[in-house]
Order: sequence, then C-alpha cells, then structure tokens
Amino acid sequence: MPKAKRSKVWLYFSPKDSNNAKCNKCNKVIASKGGNTSNLMKHLATHKIYLKAEACTVFDCLREREPMPSTSVGSVGLPGPSDRETDPNPEKVDTDDDSSLTSASTVTPFTLAKKANLPKVKVEELHRSVTRFVVMGLHSFSTVESKWFREMTTALNPRYRPPSRDDLSNTLIPAWYSVEKQNVIQELAQVKKAAITCDGWTSVAQEHYVTVTVHYTSHSVIKQKVLNTKAVYESQTGLVVADEITSILVEFSLKTKVVAATVDNASNMDVALKALKFLKVGCFAHTLNLAAQKVYGITAVTKWCARLRAVVVWLKRSTMAKTVLQEKQRLLGLPDHSVILDVRTRWNSLFLMVERFLEQYPAIQAASLDQRLRKPMEKDRLERLTADDFEKAEEFVNTMRLLYTSTLCVSSERSPTCGQILPILNKLEVHFKVAEEDTAFTSAVKEKVWGDLKKRYQDENVQNFLQEATLMDPRFKGRLVGAVADAWDRLEKVAVASLTEELPMEGIQDTDEDGSDDNDEDKAEKHVNI
Repeated sequence: MPKAKRSKVWLYFSPKDSNNAKCNKCNKVIASKGGNTSNLMKHLATHKIYLKAEACTVFDCLREREPMPSTSVGSVGLPGPSDRETDPNPEKVDTDDDSSLTSASTVTPFTLAKKANLPKVKVEELHRSVTRFVVMGLHSFSTVESKWFREMTTALNPRYRPPSRDDLSNTLIPAWYSVEKQNVIQELAQVKKAAITCDGWTSVAQEHYVTVTVHYTSHSVIKQKVLNTKAVYESQTGLVVADEITSILVEFSLKTKVVAATVDNASNMDVALKALKFLKVGCFAHTLNLAAQKVYGITAVTKWCARLRAVVVWLKRSTMAKTVLQEKQRLLGLPDHSVILDVRTRWNSLFLMVERFLEQYPAIQAASLDQRLRKPMEKDRLERLTADDFEKAEEFVNTMRLLYTSTLCVSSERSPTCGQILPILNKLEVHFKVAEEDTAFTSAVKEKVWGDLKKRYQDENVQNFLQEATLMDPRFKGRLVGAVADAWDRLEKVAVASLTEELPMEGIQDTDEDGSDDNDEDKAEKHVNI
C-alpha cells in the first residue's frame, strides 16, 4: 500500500512514478526521488508559491501602511525605525549586567538561558535587516552562511543567530514579497489609468521569462512597479504572451486600467497587444537601435569596421599591447581608457567602439610603431590603419552621435518620454537628410538609417496618441508640426468629458433644499475651482 502524502506540496503536483512528479501548473516533470519534496518546492517558487512563507510573521509589521513614495520597484525597501509600527507592549530586553539579577530573583539554568536569548521583536528586526542587506545589495543567498558574515554578526551581537540560506530563500524573502505585493495592490487600487511595459528575455540557463512593469502617477509623481517576472515554459506565440500578460494584470486588478503598452518590435508582441486590444507604442530606444544596426548592411561600412575591429580585438587579446598602449596614453596625455569591441546585439556598441577609437587613435598609432608590438603585428598580418580610416571614423561619429544621444534621452524612468518621440523624429529627419557636401560614405549611412526610421509610428491611432502626448509635454508645447489643431480638439473633448463626469455630483451638493440652484456668482466660482 503506497504511503500517504501529507505535504501540502502535493496539492500542486501529481505523482508520475516513484521518482518523478508532474506540475499541475506547467506540466513539467520534476524529480522527486523517494517522495522527496525539496525539488518540488523549489519549482513552486518559480510560480511564486512559497509554502514555508505562510507561517512567517517577521514582515507582518509592514502590512496596511501608507505606500512608500517610490519611483521604481528597486527602491522598495524595508522601513527604518521611524516607519515601523511601534509595539504597544514592547518586550523588555535583558541587559548583560549581572546586577540586573536582584536578590528577589533566583539564578537558575532557566533564567540564564532566558537571559541569553534575544527577544522575539529584536530577532525579527535583525532578520529584516539581514534580508534587506541580501536583497537590496543583490548578494547571493550563500553570503549568510559564509564564515566571515557569521563572524561579523557575532561581533555585532553574540546572541543573534542569522538565518540560513534556506530560511532566506523559502521563508523570509517570500514573506517580504507577499507583504510588499499586497501593499502594491492596495496602492494600485487608487490608480485610474496606467501604462505597462512588457519584455521577454532568456537567462544564462536558457530559461525564458516575461516581465511586466506598470507606470502611473500618484500625486503628480511618476511611479513604476515591476509587477512580475514570470517564468514561461511554452512557445512564445502572440496568443500565449497575451495570456501571460493578462494573468499578471488580473492578479493586480489592472486589466481595465491600461491605456497603452510599450513593447519591442517583435511580431509576437504585436499579435499579443492586438489580442488584448491595447494601444501598442513601440519602444523608441529599441526602434533607434534597429535603425542603427542597418549600417551593418552597407558594404563600405562593413569593410571599414572589419579593419577597426581586427585592431581592437588584437589589442584586447595581447597583454603586452595593453601595457604599451597605457604607456603611450600617459605620454600623449590621453585618458586611461581601454578600447571597446562592438557586439551587434548590444545597443550603440558600434558607435561606442568608433568613438573610443577616435579618442585613442594617437595612442593606437604610436603603439603600433613600438618595436615590442611591430613584429607581433606583422606576424599576425594585421592590416595597418590609414588616415582614410580615421576620416571615416570622424564622419561616422558626427553622423550617428545624435542617434546615440536620442537613445539616452528616451531611456529614462523618472520623466515622461512619450512626448519626446515626435520632436526627436523631426530632428532626426533633418539631421539624416543627405546634403551636397556629404561624402559617399556619409550619404550611405544617412540613407540607410532614415530609410528604416521613416517607416515607424505610421499607425493613425499611434500618431494621434503621440501628438497628444507631445502637446501635453511643456518641454515641446508649441513645437509640434502637422495636425496640431486636430490634436488640441481631441484634448479639449477629453478634458470636457472628464469635467462633465464631476459636474452632476457637485450640482447635487450645491443645490438648495427647495431645488433652487446657487446664484450666478457661486456658479462661476464653482467652475473656476473645477
């Protein structure tokens, strides 16, 4: 007769055989040799289910507090001493002074043991501090079990025993997460409209995740919260992504509050947002990066980059080259910077490689003439750089710098960026217009980049949304070209509609008992207040 399974973990798994169990959520088979549940509980953690955290009360003092004035999820932390709820009956901490034991109290092994133990309130406070140290400092869980960490905590308080890595990963951090999640849900309940950003990424272990971040305003302050980073085990088709986003939004009661969603330019994201009926605003920084990568398709740029890249790779590979380059930098008074190698999937890496090459060109040329490097370079048949390569580098940097600066401008979470898209596109259109004095190299770069950018943001709904965002941004008010009058009309209608929703309630409050309204002067004051 099989042994009865008493662990709560089996509520989420179905036994497949004596050594394996299948997850009821993702249908993944997990090893559970001999009924062992450790692997099963670790797998449940990927679904944000923590069974050990249910009985943890360390973070209960953080519940039902006012939302922290945070601008990003990274700044959500444990409160300081002034933020914590005070215990109405704080437990008195025994002192280490033997004089505290009066003649009225008998010294027994039990009283000595009680004196040696820290009060529960103090232990929980120290546990919160250790958890905050690990989480906010991005330390590994094994830190709390290292010899030097234990030695430090013992020196600070010999009576305190820090939590183990198992306590951190399965109890304390999940309990903190649960409390903070409820606080976020409570704060988002007061939000009327919000926007989201969504992106998928793959870890080093080849596990795919989807992250959803919500953006909203509270008391005229922009805030962001990372709602979830969810592990996914299905092929990321558009409909699957839509279901994953929906489940996260429903969990935080945001499904009906989303105005727009910002995603990358992947086709599955396009299908997902169409299924969700959200307005898609493509990530502008990603769009600029896609346009910048188009220069790799220019033959002249590809051959020129290959010569630069070969020199950069050789300098980074040789230890002697690094030493010689640093000597030449000191002699020429140049910054002690290393050369940069471009990576095609990394944003702006080609621009940064060429910019650093320009900065260090005198030192690179001097190093290549040094006797310690000349023979190895000739042996490797490394092609020497010429003045023409330097001129092309100058042209490339002057042409692409505005694109790089634009990427930095819109990569901000502390200020609104949607209203910047149209003004920046107008600026880029003028900048990338081919001029008569441009060389063939510069003309090819300009045509390739703007040829890709001009195809973006052509949808009518997206255009209207961006126009309204630009007009509402005081930095660009009055600078928008095009159908400005239509955009102002749309904004006026929205403003009137929102005011109309409030007028009936105020009319009821300002009406006399006999049904007569206030005089004209009172009505005028009422509209001014609105």
